[in-house]
Amino acid sequence: MSVARKILQVPICVALAVCPINLFAQAGPTGGGMTEVGVMVLSETEVPFTTTLPGRAVAKEQTEIRPRVEGVIEEIAYTAGQRVEAGDLLFRLDAETYEAAYASAEAARDSAEATLITAQAAYDRYTKLEGVGASTSDLESARATLAQAKASVKSAEADLKQAQLDLDRVEIRSPIAGIPDVPEFSVGSLVTANQSDALTTVTRLDPIYVDVSESSARLMRIREQVDAGTLTPGKQLDVTLTLENGEVYDGKGTLISPGVTVSTTTGSIDLRFEFDNPDRLILPGQFLRVDVTLGTSKAILVPQRATTRQSDGTLTAFVAEDGTAHQVTLSYSETANNAWIVTDGVSVGDEIILDGLTNLTDGATITTVPVTINDAGVVEDAASDDSDTTTEAD
Repeated sequence: MSVARKILQVPICVALAVCPINLFAQAGPTGGGMTEVGVMVLSETEVPFTTTLPGRAVAKEQTEIRPRVEGVIEEIAYTAGQRVEAGDLLFRLDAETYEAAYASAEAARDSAEATLITAQAAYDRYTKLEGVGASTSDLESARATLAQAKASVKSAEADLKQAQLDLDRVEIRSPIAGIPDVPEFSVGSLVTANQSDALTTVTRLDPIYVDVSESSARLMRIREQVDAGTLTPGKQLDVTLTLENGEVYDGKGTLISPGVTVSTTTGSIDLRFEFDNPDRLILPGQFLRVDVTLGTSKAILVPQRATTRQSDGTLTAFVAEDGTAHQVTLSYSETANNAWIVTDGVSVGDEIILDGLTNLTDGATITTVPVTINDAGVVEDAASDDSDTTTEAD
């Protein structure tokens, strides 16, 4: 055979040194027409039982600020967006009218007290003179006058207290600690008592609530799993939050309001979780995702890269048995990391084929090599200590 002919028999990819490296590439039939594949023995493992619920952020406390007396806004004493404490001044109204009303009520109280002193003295005098210098009729009249004077004092004191309340209410203070919104009225605006339009809104953002809903039917299934022993509840719920940008929130949540009624329209139960929110990353109205880990359950995990979704929607995989590849249909409940939680189709001890799946058919003759798969979904040679040879896809 000529040298030129020998060179032509060299695979082009070798000559160019550009052949892709794959752990178990389909090298075509080897001796006996067998295909080499990478397999992993399935086992039962403890996996977290997590349910994902869509939710919406709700302020723990939120109050609309309205005036309780009429007046002209004289001062806006806060800065929008900066935290205020309970009792901090927000608005001040013109107080002249209420100061005058208070002075008038105070004078009326003093007059009533003076009248009471006179009536008391007359009653005491008629009491001493009864039967001697005063008749019983005079005594009864003095008693009635005294009672009326006492009533007048109480009425005057009530009027004075109301005047004091009105005077105090010209200073509109925050009832809660939180973040005040932009004022809806400016200095010089005339406002009325208990008007429909709020002057501003104060919202408490730390901590904050996240409300979610869960199907009552699903909650019943979870309870059945706990009763059957297939789900082991944790000592406490592990509650994490995913923000609108896809980032996982640092803080953990606490269940504070378990639902006790089922909606007649949606068949769901409302739950409320509380999260610390010191940096105000969570704002009321945001749509979020809550992941609740209820406990652990024993399950068979099949890596997703070992499976194929058929045109009819079924999920299939290949298992190795006695040197032959067998295609099986899988049933699954949830996902865990990069794997399916399989409920039917495979059993503990089966060898699932992870690599060498290209063009693999049901009933094909194969040879197997043990492999493992890491958390990133990368297949590694189980026989290699340094795991230098890896593959991410066929």
